[in-house]
Amino acid sequence: MAKNNMDQDILKILYTEDEIKERVNEMGRELYERFQGEEPLFVGVLNGCFMFMADLVRATGLKSELEFIGLSSYKDATKSSGVVQITRDMQRDITGRDLIIVEDILDSGNTLAFLSKYLMSKGARSITIATLLDKPSRRQKAITADYAGFIVPDEFVVGYGLDYAQMYRNLPYIGVLKPEVYTK
Repeated sequence: MAKNNMDQDILKILYTEDEIKERVNEMGRELYERFQGEEPLFVGVLNGCFMFMADLVRATGLKSELEFIGLSSYKDATKSSGVVQITRDMQRDITGRDLIIVEDILDSGNTLAFLSKYLMSKGARSITIATLLDKPSRRQKAITADYAGFIVPDEFVVGYGLDYAQMYRNLPYIGVLKPEVYTK
């Protein structure tokens, strides 16, 4: 693997590329068992979900459709503002559909609480939440993931789709960003 100029900003690696691949494949098998014979609609929360969602959908082996929604509550900060905005709405009718929300990280819970309520109001039959990372120490809303890849400490993590100021998404691992990078 080629060296990159982002590694210098990483304090430590929490989960390697291989560990992520193994866990995503396990989650895919679990989702296959739950939805076998059905055709769920995967709803990815942009932008952070894109790597995880691609790998997860492939790992499930389910006949399914994909949809995306853009939400924002962070802007370029390290903590949620608590105010969720739809930046890109879904393009299809979800009435009566079983949805699998795919999110990069469940942190405060504000985004997923908002999204779950929003999707149910649009007619979803059921909602299942699959998140790559779960950070329960920061939870403000009473929401949990049905499927979580890893529990992470209360540190600012990047990589494998997760960003700081739209950077670091393309790291193949999950790492803790050095505080001096985001406190400048």
